[in-house]
Amino acid sequence: MTDADSAPTTTDGSAASDGPAPIRLGTRASRLAVAQSQDVADRLAKAAGRPVELVTVTSEGDTNRASLASLGGTGVFASALREALVAGEVDVLVHSLKDLPTAPYDGLTIASVPKRADARDVLVARNAATIDTLPEGAKVGTGSPRRVAQLRAKRPDLDVVDIRGNIDTRLGRVEDDLDAVVLAAAGLGRIDRLDAATELLDLGFWPSAPGQGALAVEIRTEVLTSTAKTDENLLAALRKLDHAPTRLTVTAEREVLAKLEAGCSAPIGATAVVDAELLLVSATVYRPDGSEYRTASHAAHLDGSAQDRLDEALAVAGRVAAELLENGAAELADLASSVSREPADGDHSAGPGLATPAE
Repeated sequence: MTDADSAPTTTDGSAASDGPAPIRLGTRASRLAVAQSQDVADRLAKAAGRPVELVTVTSEGDTNRASLASLGGTGVFASALREALVAGEVDVLVHSLKDLPTAPYDGLTIASVPKRADARDVLVARNAATIDTLPEGAKVGTGSPRRVAQLRAKRPDLDVVDIRGNIDTRLGRVEDDLDAVVLAAAGLGRIDRLDAATELLDLGFWPSAPGQGALAVEIRTEVLTSTAKTDENLLAALRKLDHAPTRLTVTAEREVLAKLEAGCSAPIGATAVVDAELLLVSATVYRPDGSEYRTASHAAHLDGSAQDRLDEALAVAGRVAAELLENGAAELADLASSVSREPADGDHSAGPGLATPAE
């Protein structure tokens, strides 16, 4: 539900004025969610020329301390936000893209994907340890099935502990009952805590979640064809925030996940990079205990229009997923059990849940 107890405020915290109608941006209440939402709000306000107010929405993932896997995966964080957007309680949402199910959500569209932050995972450990130098039997915390599998694949001797909580809570446990935790570099960076990392985990041997490090700005689909001045203003501002290279790479990564028919909590890592008009997409599917994994990579040259390039990204990702499935990835990771319970309805033409920015 939205926080109706506090008066609307602009991005600088002052009360909203009687000027242009403010854009209401829905966000979770966590420190990280507010930090990344505030960053988007500041840029959106500048691009739109009108104030943006943050509206706090509480999700089941924020109040239920059960494991993410038992709640249906990280998509649980998006459900309440999306309900608020559909109900018209907010105008836009900011999500961590890695936490969004790949299936389109009926009535909503990801209208902007800002420039991506660092996609890597990091280790935060006592005594400046790395994955290789952690003591035998060290307790390492993570709430991600992918990270569990990667830790066990790399160091089967480690005691991997399922953890929940915000970043500060997880960091605090390193000096308490854990020897280390694995977190997203982007999240630490957004709250100015990247200095806590003792190792940045290279994507070549430690692929991150599809879309990790990227944000998604979601709107009601009806806004795309609206002739209301405020909606036209919002779309124009969101186009300015959209970063084409990021949209291309995350589209490819999320398409791998979609073609594998897996949820965002599946033990899958995917990486897409563009170098001199060459798109390389690779993905790894792990057995949950880390004892086995399958990897596939494919590349293609990019040319033509923005839509042509997105179509090529989808095609390359499809080849990666097909090779993984041919090599038994679905059975290896029991992918069917990882599928999110989010409703699915919409157009995949610009990639899973992503819409080509309105012209």
